[in-house]
Amino acid sequence: MDQQLAGTGEAASGTGRAGGTAKPRRSMWVELPLLVVLALVLAVVVKTFFVQAFSIPSDSMNNTLMKNDRVLVDKFSPWFGATPERGEVVVFHDPGNWLSAADLPPRSSSATVRNIQSALSDIGLLPSATEKDLIKRVIAVGGDTVVCNAGAPVSVDGVKLQEPYIFPGATPCDDYPVGTVTVPKGYLWVMGDHRNDSEDSRYQRTHNNGGGFVPVSDVVGRAFVVAWPLSHWATLPVPATFGQPGLSQPSGSAAPYAFGGLLALLAAVPTTVWWRRRRNRRAAAAARR
Repeated sequence: MDQQLAGTGEAASGTGRAGGTAKPRRSMWVELPLLVVLALVLAVVVKTFFVQAFSIPSDSMNNTLMKNDRVLVDKFSPWFGATPERGEVVVFHDPGNWLSAADLPPRSSSATVRNIQSALSDIGLLPSATEKDLIKRVIAVGGDTVVCNAGAPVSVDGVKLQEPYIFPGATPCDDYPVGTVTVPKGYLWVMGDHRNDSEDSRYQRTHNNGGGFVPVSDVVGRAFVVAWPLSHWATLPVPATFGQPGLSQPSGSAAPYAFGGLLALLAAVPTTVWWRRRRNRRAAAAARR
């Protein structure tokens, strides 16, 4: 509507205030592809640096996350030095042989479908079907000492964790008791919320796979919201568990790791508005010439 109204001004009449001939306004059919290209460029930038969608591949995070849920992951905050903290749900690249080919989502037999999926994944509209990524909850960070014994709750630095987020009926450590573990600096100790169905740090340690540690450098970002299906929509805050007395708290020197991605998405809106206003100013200037 605003494009049609703009076409009825001086520029449309063919004469400007100085009596010259104004440049004709670009038609909607010319502007629409430009807007589509701008939207795609912004989508790629957002997906690469700010927010990315991921699909939950298994039941290891029940009931916090259900299989095939879609979560949005904040990739923006790490640019400002934020690092994962205890209690956060994070997506990370496979540290090495945590995943097998059978763990990856099946790919379509149609090359056309695969190409479409790849294109939509590149702009962040679909999760990637090829990246080997996992999602778990951070239980301990570098320097922490974890005690994980059968028949007992998990403890971090001597504090027994009260874990209401664990899947009902699951046990904290019974499946893969690993005893006492000290997490090296620059690494994380992660567990699934469905402890009896999660090949997490405990499982990897008992199978001599890198000690079960996840390098901080392999972390893609923090999952901050369940976006799909809408019936599962929920935020993913840090549980009060990790504010228990006796647990050291984050220093606060790093940028918050929660909603940087949302701020980045909001920043895309004024960018689009600026581009549109700039285009209108140029059209108005052309009309006055």
